[in-house]
Amino acid sequence: MQRAPSSWVIDPDDPRAPPQELWDHMTPDERQRVLDALPSEFEVSEASPPEGDFHFNPKAAAKETLGGYFQRIGRRVYVACELPVYYPADRMFAPDLIAVLDVEVKERNVWSVSAEGKGVDLALEVLWSGSSKKDLEDNVTRYASLGIPEYFVFDRRRRRLRGFRLAAGNARYQPIVPQEGRLASAVLGLDLGLEGDRLRFFHGLAPLPETHELLARLGAMVGDLETRIDETEQRLDEERRRLDEERRRLDEERRRLDEERRRADEERRRADEAEQRLAEALAELARLKRERG
Repeated sequence: MQRAPSSWVIDPDDPRAPPQELWDHMTPDERQRVLDALPSEFEVSEASPPEGDFHFNPKAAAKETLGGYFQRIGRRVYVACELPVYYPADRMFAPDLIAVLDVEVKERNVWSVSAEGKGVDLALEVLWSGSSKKDLEDNVTRYASLGIPEYFVFDRRRRRLRGFRLAAGNARYQPIVPQEGRLASAVLGLDLGLEGDRLRFFHGLAPLPETHELLARLGAMVGDLETRIDETEQRLDEERRRLDEERRRLDEERRRLDEERRRADEERRRADEAEQRLAEALAELARLKRERG
C-alpha cells in the first residue's frame, strides 16, 4: 500500500477519506496516492465478519441478477458487494450491496465519493443472524445522513423485506409502503419482493431471471436446438435416401431405355438389311426376265 500525502494521514484502524475541502486542494498525484492508500481489504473483525451461505448467497445473487439485467438493457449501473465505501472524512462502511447509477461499470477496490464525483444511490443489507440493530436502526440513521436515496434490508431468517427512501428536502428516511407485497425502487426502476426466503427483483409482473435460471433456460434452448438439429438431420438423411432411390430408379429406367433403343436400332438395321436384300433380289429377278425375253 502506498503512503498517503503528508497532508492527510490514514489511520489503519479507522481509515477515512480526506474532507472534501482538503481533497479539492490536492493535486491529481496526491489524490491518486490517497486512493492507493485507502484499504480495500481488512482483517477479520467486527467490521468484516465471516459469513455463511445463508448470508452470502442472497447478495451474490442480487449482484449477478442486477448486473446482468442492466447490462442487457444497456444502462450504466455499477453494482458491487462488500465494497469499501469512503465518504469524505466519514467512517468507511461496506454494505452487502450497493448500486450507483450512470457511472462507468468497471472493477474497483473502493468507492471514493470524492474521486467518483457521486455517492451511493442504493444500499442493501442482508440480515441472517445476530443483532438487527445495526441494519434496522444504525444504518437507517447513517445512510440517510449520507444522502443515500434508498436503503433496503432483507431479513432472510424472518422472511421480511423493508425499504427506506429519502423524500425531497428531508434528511430522514421514510418507509417504502409495500404495494401488493412488493417494494418499489425508484433508483433501480424495479420492484423488490420475496419468494419464500429468496429476494427477487421484478420488472412489472415478471421476475428478473437469476443466473442459474438463465443457465437453465439456455440449457433448455440448447437442448431444443439440438433436438431440432437432430430432427432436421434425420429428415435430410431420409431425403437423401429418397433421392438416392429416385436416382437409382432413373438410372435403371435410363438403362432400360438405352437397351430398348439399342434393340430398336438393331431391329432397324436388320430391317434395312432385309429391305436391301429384297431390293437386290427384285433387281436380279428383273434382270433375268429381261434376258429371257
